[in-house]
Amino acid sequence: MRWIIFMLLLFINSMEMLTQTRWKKSVSTGLFENCTGCILCTEDNGCVACQQRLFLLIWRKGIRQYGACVHTCPPGYFGVRGQEVNRCTKCTSPSCESCFSKDFCMKCKERFYLHKGKCLSTCPPSTTAQPSTRECQETCELGPWSEWSTCTNKGRTCGCKWGLETRVRDVLGSPKEEEEEAAAGCPGLLESRKCRMRKHCPGEKTETRRRVKKAKKQKEKEKKKQREKEKKADVQAGT
Repeated sequence: MRWIIFMLLLFINSMEMLTQTRWKKSVSTGLFENCTGCILCTEDNGCVACQQRLFLLIWRKGIRQYGACVHTCPPGYFGVRGQEVNRCTKCTSPSCESCFSKDFCMKCKERFYLHKGKCLSTCPPSTTAQPSTRECQETCELGPWSEWSTCTNKGRTCGCKWGLETRVRDVLGSPKEEEEEAAAGCPGLLESRKCRMRKHCPGEKTETRRRVKKAKKQKEKEKKKQREKEKKADVQAGT
């Protein structure tokens, strides 16, 4: 009777050990399938250290922590490269799909709109929601046009037949520190058109006339010399 009980206990113990061994093997296989690119990988926590250029992504499931090595960080995370390890850091805002830094979003999840690095459920005043890009675009309230500028061509205001003149207008209601940013999103702040220029610059016409007159006198003087020379030659031939 004791022998039978001993054999029964031995059989039960063997079955428990076999079951535990199989369970450990299945867990190890499942975890080490996600150990691609790892330098150090454990059965309980997955990747602990990654190969160079890869990012270590860590997430929690209950009280357990898991790690994996990835080439690019998933949505909701951004990559931070360090001297010892490159990590995927989670964006602070849960409505942020991708971020440049912990508190600066670059793209928002559905039903949220991006405005100055933040994901908002509704766009602030003076902006309009753009569903296609999920961004808040500045509303352009433009001021009056300025007067047309002087007609110029390559910096010159005369001496050419045609040139260009321009006029501008500002975005109303924008603080000076935000004026450039607001102007970038507003079209039609600058206009230009073709214009006639003064063909001759001041004094240029008088100078041209003086040169023409001088050349004409020089030509008449040369003709006079030529006639005197011919007359002298005729007199010598007659004698």
